[in-house]
Amino acid sequence: MSRNVRELRCSVEDVFRVLGDGWLYPSWVVGASRMREVGKDWPREGSALHHSFGVWPALIDDATVVEEWSPPRRMVMRARGWPIGEARVTLDVKDRGKGCVVRIQEEAVSGPGRFIPAPLLDILLQWRNAETLHRLAYLAEGKSARPVGATTADRELAASGEDGPADE
Repeated sequence: MSRNVRELRCSVEDVFRVLGDGWLYPSWVVGASRMREVGKDWPREGSALHHSFGVWPALIDDATVVEEWSPPRRMVMRARGWPIGEARVTLDVKDRGKGCVVRIQEEAVSGPGRFIPAPLLDILLQWRNAETLHRLAYLAEGKSARPVGATTADRELAASGEDGPADE
């Protein structure tokens, strides 16, 4: 099972505001390229997002279903990506200092992806989910109702020498 953790400069409610907006899914999930439909009851348990993944012209239409929705602490989804298979993705969010920490765990639960050796799969998922959390940070911090210091974007701009606050 692959695990990634990231500190965000926003509240747990800000994170769940992004998770609760199904139309934002391809903005933060690496590999998801477009939304086709968001279930009326998203993000309640059993509700689904209908999305595509891949790059045109090799787009594959599939769905992600909520298995658990427990804001502001936890969300569990079953992401389909056939012909690769299905994965269970768990997001746990906790308060930490002036912000929060988000942990994403992903494991193959069905299909050919289950037969990829765990160390190889973890390497791919570590990279992918680090970028997924990076994108989630941009969205959640950008929607944050309360300033909590330098955001992910601010810190990156400061590190690159571009304009932006560098305070912690």
